[in-house]
Parts: sequence; C-alpha cells; structure tokens
Amino acid sequence: MHFVEVILPLSLAKTFTYRVSEAEFHFVKNGMRVVVPFGKSKMYTALIIGKHQNEPLLYEAKEIDQILDENPIVTQIQITHWQWIASYYMCAIGDVYRGAMPSALLLESETIVSQKQSVIIEENILSDEEYLVYQALQQQSSLRIHDITSILNKKNVFPVIQRLIDKNVLVLQEEVQELYKPKWVRYVRLHSRYHSDSGLGDLLDALKGAAKQREIVLTYFQLNAKENHPISVKQLIEVANSSSSIVKVLIEKEIFEEYFIQEDRINFQGNAQEAALELSKAQQQACDQITSHFETKEVCLLHGLTSSGKTEIYIKLIEEQLASGKQVLYLLPEIALTTQLVGRLRTYFGDKVGVYHSKYSNNERVELWKQVLEQSTKAQIVIGARSALFLPFSNLSLIVVDEEHEQTFKQVDPAPRYHARDAAIVLANAHKAKVLLGSATPSIESYFNAQSDKYGLVEITERYGNVQLPEIELVDLKDSYFRKKMTGHFSEALIEAITTSLSLGEQVILFQNRRGYSPIMECLTCGNVPHCQQCDVSLTYHQHKNQLRCHYCGYAMAKPTQCHSCSSIDLATKGFGTEQIEQELITIFPDAKIGRMDQDTTRGKFGFEKIIDSFKNQEIQILVGTQMLAKGLDFNNVSLVGIMNADTMLYHPDFRAFERSFQMMTQVAGRSGRSEKRGKVVIQTYNPNHNTIQQVTNNDYIGMYKEQLYDRQIYKYPPYFRLIKLTLKHRDFDKLKEGAMWLYQVMSQNLALPVLGPEEPPISRIRNEYIRTILIKIPQTTPIGSTKKTIQKMLTSFEAVSQYRAIKVAVNVDYY
Repeated sequence: MHFVEVILPLSLAKTFTYRVSEAEFHFVKNGMRVVVPFGKSKMYTALIIGKHQNEPLLYEAKEIDQILDENPIVTQIQITHWQWIASYYMCAIGDVYRGAMPSALLLESETIVSQKQSVIIEENILSDEEYLVYQALQQQSSLRIHDITSILNKKNVFPVIQRLIDKNVLVLQEEVQELYKPKWVRYVRLHSRYHSDSGLGDLLDALKGAAKQREIVLTYFQLNAKENHPISVKQLIEVANSSSSIVKVLIEKEIFEEYFIQEDRINFQGNAQEAALELSKAQQQACDQITSHFETKEVCLLHGLTSSGKTEIYIKLIEEQLASGKQVLYLLPEIALTTQLVGRLRTYFGDKVGVYHSKYSNNERVELWKQVLEQSTKAQIVIGARSALFLPFSNLSLIVVDEEHEQTFKQVDPAPRYHARDAAIVLANAHKAKVLLGSATPSIESYFNAQSDKYGLVEITERYGNVQLPEIELVDLKDSYFRKKMTGHFSEALIEAITTSLSLGEQVILFQNRRGYSPIMECLTCGNVPHCQQCDVSLTYHQHKNQLRCHYCGYAMAKPTQCHSCSSIDLATKGFGTEQIEQELITIFPDAKIGRMDQDTTRGKFGFEKIIDSFKNQEIQILVGTQMLAKGLDFNNVSLVGIMNADTMLYHPDFRAFERSFQMMTQVAGRSGRSEKRGKVVIQTYNPNHNTIQQVTNNDYIGMYKEQLYDRQIYKYPPYFRLIKLTLKHRDFDKLKEGAMWLYQVMSQNLALPVLGPEEPPISRIRNEYIRTILIKIPQTTPIGSTKKTIQKMLTSFEAVSQYRAIKVAVNVDYY
C-alpha cells in the first residue's frame, strides 16, 4: 500500500495520511497539491510533504480525489521553513500553509445542489421559498449556494436547503473549482481578403457611408504602420475615441478578425538606465564594509541617518547579485513604500522587478508565484510586504529588510504570528544567502545583536550630499494655550512656519497618528460618551461620512443629534484626528491644496499611488497623514514637517512606547529638507523636557538606546528576555476569568520563570469577546525549545478541561 503525508489549509497542528495508487505514488512529488476529502463531505487542497508505505494506526486512510499539479509548486526549502515557523511561533502548520499560499491556489469545494432524480414531488407541501428553489431546478440541472442566495434574496439559505433535503427533493455534492484564471486579451487583425492593394480599395469603398467604421479602420492602419505589433481592441478604441460596438460590427462584416492572446497581469514596462549608479564616498565606504562583513557574518545592520542614501547602497548590492543570475528579496513594512520604491528600482533594473502584497488581486499573486518558481527574469527582484517571504525562491542570495525596526513586520492576527525580519534571517540561512537590515532608527534588539558581534554593523553619519539635518523647534502647548496663542490645534510657530514654506513654493507634511475627526464625542450635560456595542472602546467620529465608527470591529452608527442617555443636544468632540486637522487647514489656508493620507483615503488598489504621485508632482502642498508618512518616503520639495501632538505616542501602555516614539518622530522628521536647503521640524508637545523628545531634538540614538537598555534589564524585557503572550478570549466574562486563573496557576507552578497575569488589557472586549492576557518572560540563557514544549503541554491539558474548551487561546511568541 502507498501513502502520502499532506498538510491541510486548516488550523490543525498535525499532518494527515492519504492512500494513493502505485502509479500515483511514483508520479507525485513533495510540494504538489492534491484534492482530498476531509470530514463528512468537504474537499480541500492539501500539500504533499512526504511519501511512505506506513499505514496510519489511528484511522483508516482515505483515498485522494485528484492531483492538481504536474510539477511541485512549493519547494523543499519552503516546507522546511514553514515547519520552523510553526514550531517557533507555536502555531499549526495548517495556519502557515494557508497564510503562505495565494488563496487562488487553495481551492475549496463548492456545494452544488441538484434535484433528486426519479422522485415524484408534491408541490403543495413546499413553502414559498422551497418552491422558488424547486422551480429554479426545473430550468437548470444544478445550482450553487450563491445562486440560491440571489434567488431567495437572503443571506442564510441553509435552513431552506436542509428542509428540501429532509423532504427528499434535493441532493448535495461537492465540486472543486480552479480559482485562478489566465488573462486573455482581445486583439483584432484585418481579414486576409483585404491584404492586397485592390482589396484595400474595395474596403474603403464599402465603408463610404459608415464614417465611424471607416475611422476605426484608418486608425488601425496608422497603428499598424507605426507599432508593427498586435493591436488590442482596447488600444484601438482608445486611439480612435470610439466604442466596442463599432468594432463588433466590423467583426460581423468580416472586415476584422478577432483573436485572443494570454497575457501576464503583472507586466511592467520599464527601461533600465544605461548609466551606472554613482555612490558618494560615504556610501561606497559603507558598501565595502557590508561586503567585508558578509564574508564572516550572515546578517549585517546598516544604521544610516534619514536621507543618507541607504536605497542606493541596496541597489548597488542587488546589482552584484543579479549579475550572477541570483534572486533578491526586498522586504518593506508598508504597501505605501512599495509604490515609490518600485519606480526607483525600475529605473535601474527595468522589468526584472516583481511586486507582491495584499493590494494585488489573487490572480496577480498567482502569476508572480509562478514567475518566482520558474526563476523568470521578470521576478529576479521581488519587492513586497511581509507575505513576500513565503514565495517559492530556489536561487535566493540576498534579503534586504528595509526599515527593519517597524512593528508592522510582526503579524498580529491571524496565525502564524511571525516576525518577517526574524523569519527572513532563518530563510536566508536555509538558502545560504545574506541578510541586510537597514534603518535610521534600528530596533533595540537588532542594535544589541550588532553591539554583541552577532551581526555586522555599518554606520553612515552624514546625509547624502552633506545636506544638514533639519532644525527642530519644540513648541510647549501648555504655554501656548495659556497665552492664547493657538488657532484650533495649531500653534503660532507652526502656522508661521507653514506660511513661510507655502510662500516659497515648498511643501509641508503634518503628522497626527490618529485617523477620523475626533476619537470621543461627549455629552456636555451628563458626560455620556457613545461606545461600541461589541467592544470596550469609544466610537470615533468621522465627519466626512457623518458617522461614529469603531476602529476595532467596524461597527458604525449615524452621528447622533442628541445624547442617547439624557436627550441633551449639547454634544462636543474631544481629541483630534487627521480629518479634523485637514478641516482646520482649509479654514486657516483657504488657498492651499491639501491632501490626507490615512486608512480611509487609501482604500483602493492604487490609493497610495494616487496620493504619493500627486504630492510628488506638487499638486498637493500640505499633506496630513498618520504613520504611513513616517517611513522611507522621499520628497525633495518638503521643507517643513509638523508633529501635531508628540505626547499621544509617549504615554502608550507598552514597554516599547519610548523607543517607538523616538523612531516615529525621527523618521517623520527625516522627511524634511532632503535636498540642498535645510529643513525644519516643529514638534508640538505638553512635555518639551521629556527625555525622549530631547533625544529626538538632538538626534541622540545612542542616548535613547542606552537608557532603554538599562530599563529593559531591570524590568526583564527584550533583548535580555524573550516574551510569550497568551491571549484568552470568551463571550462569558466569569468563565474566562476562571479559566485564565486556572491556566496562570498551572504555569506559575510549573515554570520557574516570571509569569504575569491574568491581566485585563486596556481594551478588554472586542467583538463581544472578553479578553485576558498572560505574559511569560524567558531569559535568553534558558533553552527556549524545552520551555515551549512545557507551555504547549499545559495548553493541551487546558483544552482537555471540558468547561474551558470553548475558551480561545492565541499564542504570540516574541510579542511586540
């Protein structure tokens, strides 16, 4: 008997064994997909990770349904890397498989409903809804679930289907469908009978009375003479300024013939520049140092000031790898950054650059996956957010992790809760590749590793072209409010600086790390604040949509005209977000062109591109935004950056609050004065003498690093300790409290480690589930593998207690 071992795309920690025939056994390879039955009737796309002849003891192995691939679409290195992620981050291998693959490659079965044959149905026993479904099945042989949903015009159609099954009217079957569809583009060519000169004369005579048709034919000739390549219907219509219906008439008249060509969706037309990249003396020096570090170390940290030209160094190192035909992965923390960077890289590498992130459609992601797998030159360099780490590289030689300090590299939900920077280092190790971490404000862990000689360290202490660092001015908000020198949320100093910049034709960036109009709406009579029905948070007011929204679950309600508690109409907003700043700017600077960049304005696929391009082309003079603005964007004409309120970041209940505030403010400040003229930064704060704000003002990274390191050692935090955070959720408050206490007691008795909790987090209920957290601190000297096994055993025994089985437990290793 022959068997294959497979991973299923479900949150299951173990692999499953399925039976195959001898011929299939010899045909299939690790990394191929097969459709397998699982449970009573479901079909799933499983991935083969092993072949053997050992029959499972605990269950009878089912047969596979079909083989989907002719060749493996996942490499052995990927499978090993996924297994490492599952074991290190304490999650199910099925979660990693589901998170890693483009969802179009994970086919799931779709339920097909058909009428039971040779059964006489009495129509009078059917209800109205049942009769509608029955009647639809008279017209066509089978229906899908979504067809029935649209017929009945209701979401939950399963009760109706169940009743029809009980009445012996319907049968269900599962059908697996391929989700990926290649892109076919429609082209036209002139019919063969018009290829001779006499034929052309006949053609123009035939179209004498049809001016629009004649115009399209003439446009076709012009394009054909100029471009000498196939002409698509879309291009023809655009150039002739016509419509597809006229082209259709010409095809019906057999003047044109239509044909289709399969095209890649991700088709970048970029011409590489011939001129070689010239590095400055400091950049060249850094480049040489990185190369020499790579001879002895796997990882190197590049700590360069904002605007010191780190991207050019990356490009130089990438050039060397491409020359030897290798693949390069360039990881970025934000989709917004890929927009600008793709343009810069295409200037040097033409169409060798592929992009991979969640704003791309399923089909586009599948195409890039296939290009990387086939080692196509179209995807020799892949730029992407953290998910690009899972692509099927087979010839990887360099991974660049830009802005490595960013918290967005850590996935929070759903599992796998991996950190892309750390997982990239493990992946590079498997490929015998090198990793370059780059940042102007490295994370304390990375800098600590560099100081303790685990990583190489290269520093650039001057900006590119010797441009000066921006001048930083602190504005004391307490004093400004007291002296009545404020207009809305703008101090006199900031308004003056904006006026000066605008009069010189320069651009301004204003930073406020909170979207919406204001986070709180309060009744001035009774003090009531509208809260989300499902979460323990106040609703944020969005003026643009005139509604209150919850930023955790998406619940929204129209803006109330009176207090829901005491019916008073005296409602006021407290605090401010990007929307309110934008409104105030319109009042203060009515002639300025103002733009806003936050989650609300960058919803679409090209949302980022539109805003960044219009700012770069100086169509926007003042750009207001959240942390999206803080990272790696390069605008030459920005001379002023304003930080509206520096204190919101400082007092966040998190051990990284000061480190994050320093990074965020330094990065935002670094967007200013990136060309010849010195930039300016205005920081508004209630606490100008705070250590962190003083460190930002003096650009004192080392001072911040030493101060934070001292605190971390005393309070047992990274880099001296590793953190594992357990989050428990349940709808029943008392059951959760009891379960969390049970787990905490078991852990504190069996682990000779600091275990903190069970703690109610600042937001203790989200989507009607109450939350409790337990934090385990593991010293770097303790072997983490055996500790995790012990923790896993305790979690398994927790699940075995019947009254706690319904409590969800999420494990977050290296909690950030």
